[in-house]
Amino acid sequence: MKAKHQRLVLILLAFAALIGATLLAIYGLRNQANYFYVPADVAANPPEPGQAIRLGGMVEEGSLATAADGITVTFVVQDGAARVPVTFTGIVPDLFTEGSGVVAEGSMGEGGTFVATNLLAKHDENYMPRELEDMSRAQARETVAETTE
Repeated sequence: MKAKHQRLVLILLAFAALIGATLLAIYGLRNQANYFYVPADVAANPPEPGQAIRLGGMVEEGSLATAADGITVTFVVQDGAARVPVTFTGIVPDLFTEGSGVVAEGSMGEGGTFVATNLLAKHDENYMPRELEDMSRAQARETVAETTE
């Protein structure tokens, strides 16, 4: 076999190995994907109970309630078109409040309640840390400058 043909065979084998590795990776990760749903998607096409998903939307005003144990919270995530009740046991993020954006990781439980295992609170572009809320813009800039030096 000529050297030119050997190189061609070697390139084809490397290409086939690369395709095989990619297909194996996709096959191995097929059940590990976390899909992002909004409440309207859950209402239209509910995921199977136990399937790991991310649910995103706004925490409905007046829906946040803490259970007697102090660490279990229930609330409703809505997107204007649909509502999904959520239960979370754990410490909620500082930015998590009624009317704020949230992404909850978890799965659908029995009865249509989403059981969250992790909460990610979102804030808008006007977010101001609590420590800087009562300061003027100039004072806040000075404080930030002092902490970054």
